[in-house]
Amino acid sequence: MDKLRKIPMVRLRAALALSEARVPNIICCFLVFFSLGFLIFANRLYAQEKIIAIVNSDVITQKDLDDFVNFTRMQLSEQYQGKELEEKTASLKSDLLNKLIEDRIILQEAKKSKIKIDEAKVRQRVAEVKTRYPSEAEFQQALSNQGLVQADVEARIREQILMYSIIEFKVKSKIGINPAEVTDFYQKNQQLFNLTEQRDFISVSLEEEYKAREIFNKLKKGAGFEELSKEYSFVVDRLDAVVEAQLKKDVADALFKIKLGELAGPLKIEDKYYIFKLDKIIPPRPKELSEVQDKIYSFLSEKKTQEALIKWLSEIKSNSYIKIIQD
Repeated sequence: MDKLRKIPMVRLRAALALSEARVPNIICCFLVFFSLGFLIFANRLYAQEKIIAIVNSDVITQKDLDDFVNFTRMQLSEQYQGKELEEKTASLKSDLLNKLIEDRIILQEAKKSKIKIDEAKVRQRVAEVKTRYPSEAEFQQALSNQGLVQADVEARIREQILMYSIIEFKVKSKIGINPAEVTDFYQKNQQLFNLTEQRDFISVSLEEEYKAREIFNKLKKGAGFEELSKEYSFVVDRLDAVVEAQLKKDVADALFKIKLGELAGPLKIEDKYYIFKLDKIIPPRPKELSEVQDKIYSFLSEKKTQEALIKWLSEIKSNSYIKIIQD
């Protein structure tokens, strides 16, 4: 009877001994998996925080560059999609580190000059960016797709405003264009301001072909557009064409062959029928200086600003410590 009672205890002790033997193995396995996971995480963290450039007292990390690439891709996504977007981003990627270095130098100049920005402008710009998306959720999803959060966008916009402010202060405010420069550019580039022949037409559009032909025949017999518009309830429009290339070939062929006062039509354009009457021909002529002086001023101002910006940036770069760290 005593022997029988001892059997379960023996089995229990054996089971406990086996259990105790397995515990260290389970712990070891857990530690191995934990260590591997930590190493992977640490490697990723190291890769992100790896310093890839030094700009004076600032460092640029791989994460800085990745965020800059993602922000650029997000901006480009307003114009490009899919494969075209990736190709456009890839074409710019090789220059983005240099652009990031230049931005960092400009921001350092802004800090030296103690440039301050209005946070209300930052909020306004963020709100403008959001209007490009149908909803807040889609805006946040677009950020997520690029590995960004709203704070990243706010930070980049804040930097852009700072850079614009220091460039305005150091470069653009010193640019001046005098009237003599505008006149000189106009006289030396007359070919840029020549107007080709312009043709002005009276036109109507109708849904039904039979009605368009009926009106066309009445116009040919001498009826007027205004008179027929009351009878057939159509709107009389005006069209001006400067060059044939502005119009589809079949339409251009018809409109540029008729003489002053003649009719063309009915011409089917998409799902409507059009009738045209050549009302006026304005012969080729050079634009007057008064017509183009504002555009010339803007062009010269932009050109001078770009040249001055390149010079200013070259100067501050030459006085900066820049080191790109490559593997």
